[in-house]
Amino acid sequence: MDSGEDGNGAQDALPPPPPVPPNVVPIKVDSVASEPVKKKVARVPIARRGFASKGQKIALTTNHFKVNVTGADGHFFHYSVSLSYEDGRPVDGKGIGRKVIDRVHETYDSELGGKDFAYDGEKSLFTVGPLPRNKLEFTVVLEDVSSNRNNGNGSPDRGSPNESDRKRMRRPYQSKTFKVEISFAAKIPMQAIANALRGQESENSQEALRVLDIILRQHASKQGCLLVRQSFFHNDPKNFIDLGGGVLGCRGFHSSFRTTQGGLSLNIDVSTTMIVQPGPVVDFLIANQNARDPFSLDWAKAKKMLKNLRVKTSPSNTEYKITGLSEKPCKEQLFTLKQRNGKDENGEAQTIEVTVFDYFVNHRHIELRYSADLPCINVGKPKRPTYFPIELCTLVSLQRYTKALSTLQRASLVEKSRQKPQERIGVLTNALRSNNYDAEPMLRSCGISISRDLTQIEGRVLAAPRLKVGNGEDFFPRNGRWNFNNKKLVEPTKIERWAVVNFSARCDIRNLVRELIKCGGMKGIHIDPPFDVFEENPQSRRAPPIVRVEKMFEEIQSKLPGAPQFLLCLLPERKNSDLYGPWKRKNLSEYGIVTQCIAPTRVNDQYLTNVLLKINAKLGGLNSMLAVEHSPSIPIVSKGPTIILGMDVSHGSPGQSDVPSIAAVVSSRQWPLISRYRASVRTQSPKVEMIDSLYKRVSETEDEGIIRELLLDFYVSSGKRKPDQIIIFRDGVSESQFNQVLNIELDQIIEACKFLDEKWSPKFVVIVAQKNHHTKFFQHGSPDNVPPGTVIDNKVCHPRNNDFYLCAHAGMIGTTRPTHYHVLLDEVGFSSDDLQELVHSLSYVYQRSTTAISVVAPICYAHLAATQMSQFMKFEDTSETSSSQGGLTSAGPVPVPQLPKLQESVCNSMFFC
Repeated sequence: MDSGEDGNGAQDALPPPPPVPPNVVPIKVDSVASEPVKKKVARVPIARRGFASKGQKIALTTNHFKVNVTGADGHFFHYSVSLSYEDGRPVDGKGIGRKVIDRVHETYDSELGGKDFAYDGEKSLFTVGPLPRNKLEFTVVLEDVSSNRNNGNGSPDRGSPNESDRKRMRRPYQSKTFKVEISFAAKIPMQAIANALRGQESENSQEALRVLDIILRQHASKQGCLLVRQSFFHNDPKNFIDLGGGVLGCRGFHSSFRTTQGGLSLNIDVSTTMIVQPGPVVDFLIANQNARDPFSLDWAKAKKMLKNLRVKTSPSNTEYKITGLSEKPCKEQLFTLKQRNGKDENGEAQTIEVTVFDYFVNHRHIELRYSADLPCINVGKPKRPTYFPIELCTLVSLQRYTKALSTLQRASLVEKSRQKPQERIGVLTNALRSNNYDAEPMLRSCGISISRDLTQIEGRVLAAPRLKVGNGEDFFPRNGRWNFNNKKLVEPTKIERWAVVNFSARCDIRNLVRELIKCGGMKGIHIDPPFDVFEENPQSRRAPPIVRVEKMFEEIQSKLPGAPQFLLCLLPERKNSDLYGPWKRKNLSEYGIVTQCIAPTRVNDQYLTNVLLKINAKLGGLNSMLAVEHSPSIPIVSKGPTIILGMDVSHGSPGQSDVPSIAAVVSSRQWPLISRYRASVRTQSPKVEMIDSLYKRVSETEDEGIIRELLLDFYVSSGKRKPDQIIIFRDGVSESQFNQVLNIELDQIIEACKFLDEKWSPKFVVIVAQKNHHTKFFQHGSPDNVPPGTVIDNKVCHPRNNDFYLCAHAGMIGTTRPTHYHVLLDEVGFSSDDLQELVHSLSYVYQRSTTAISVVAPICYAHLAATQMSQFMKFEDTSETSSSQGGLTSAGPVPVPQLPKLQESVCNSMFFC
């Protein structure tokens, strides 16, 4: 920020200017130079240009409930809240804020003019109409300061330990006094919501909607829910699903207000979050580590897992946050105990050293069955630990589990939380009823009433595009699927110099190879017999993965006459094999060899066909293509050279604060095709969503960015043509980041184009694809999911912007999740129909499967490329040792390790397929 911008303070501090000498003649300023510099106008998302009409009409319902607003001429008043203890220290504990503000509301009702609050739990509070004064100060006393989640059984029963015990234990729940300052910050007209519905969005309309969402959060919080953004989870064991490893899935609801073409609506959906299994700490640890008993636990791992979780201790039932574990077991861990009545000669209280075990068993007379030899739970401060035997601690319910799920846990979550469309409709309408929003005083004072029925809308079903397969045959997918039975691939490759590598997988390799060659022949892929089968030496099995891969390569090099064209690699584990990353890295970045890993369990024709689809695409073949691509007759795209980009950034799991994020961009090549792609992948700072290496100028003549690399490949592979049109699909950004995509990322891409050729200015189309939203569609009067090709661009879409929902795939299980496409920019001038058809067609060019996929292929490929290359560098989770601020240390940002480069021979291939 410019120092001149911080108001008047900075200006006042400057010394007066020096006196002007008497004989100075002022110089006339050149009039041209003084003209204001043209400020670059920021791009904003384009408005909708009209509705599409292609496709067969279909009646649908959606999980949006219509909202009526009658109090539109009122105002929300925004106040900022500052909480401190009586000695002036600010309150930082989460969850205390709501209790304090509730107490203020109960105690000072008349001073507050009887107003209801919407409080966000942190620093903002909203009312309908003003409070009596612009600044109010209150003092309140809270008896028990613990978290707000009710434990299913109302108020906890407190055993009252005798007074001296209470002092000795330094219980934090003696009453505390809080100072509360509420001061006026802003005034938000409710009219802004009506303006947004007419397409005039503003800061005010976003703020007003935020207030409505805060009211929903507060409503849920009052019922003791866990809040995760706009999703709410009740503490009811009926909603818990066991995922194994001490982790439970907890079912709840998402609910938020949306502005749509049909007016304001409340979007309610089913939502699931992960929580830590409540109950005895030991039971959780045994489940989490899959241990036999408490005596075989890994306590270093346990300490990491327990840090910051909240426990209740018996018998007093007080709540604490775990800060660590004791160094020694309970029966050896000493602490200093003040004697009750003994004073020494200086009048100081006498102290003795006792073990935690001795204190609880002999002084407090609490029986301990198994804690003696286990570490204690520490709930104290670093300098003043407070220990409890582990068996007296139980984990509080509804605590989020934020670490990455294992493959098994994830599979279990998906399986146990899916719902058929009809079941979901039932659950949602019940949720609306049981939430009882009509009784929420804040919503009533805004004049808001919510309809009880799902909104009815009209969708259209687009016809599936015709595909080309081998021998010039045409093929029509049915219900979003097709197959290659008795068909040849459209461009099959030859596999000549190849070998099989087996990392101790149990498999009949001769039979596998024979079947693979036979299946390839049926599909048009000519496969020679392999040069050899390299079996891993049984001694290497116990070695680290990198060593196993090295040894295997030494063996291959000693026996093969030259570099193979292809290696088929058999891995012992189906998922998450430690060998996968090192093996891929060795092949792709050191030797430039195409490789396919398999972990065959059931080898049948379908399995082998799927493997061959991947191998064929990696080796430069094509399995099928669109008929309009073959004849080139894609509207606009076939008219002039067009490159299609898919961009995505993948981040480490939430628990890992310092794993670099991985940005991947894929680009189409060999125009007029739109089925062949290549990828460029880079690391960047952790958790940064905007791609920072699209344009990376390192000298006057060099740009090491992603875009230059992709454009040069397009130029070479498309007959020395530069693209006139660049169509960008961007995944994984929320609406608040659209302007950054349009102004930061797009600018970098334009810079990269200008750097290649100053006079070249291609036209851009920018489309964002979102999967993690909460809008679902249901067929009216049918238990089935919506048919593939269903598109919706009315009623629940944005009042102004150009967006549409598309379900391109056939939802086989659960409820189909549509992809929400936002067209942020279109300089080419697509008609709505042509653009929706193009997006739909791009769901049919995915080479790995014979089905339409739920999001355009370039975005899927970007995911795959990022995932595969992230395996090259197995980032250890060091987040325990580093500071928690996103891995920044005091010395500044940590340099991000770079990914290894791919060899020339594979860098333009579809290695990620």
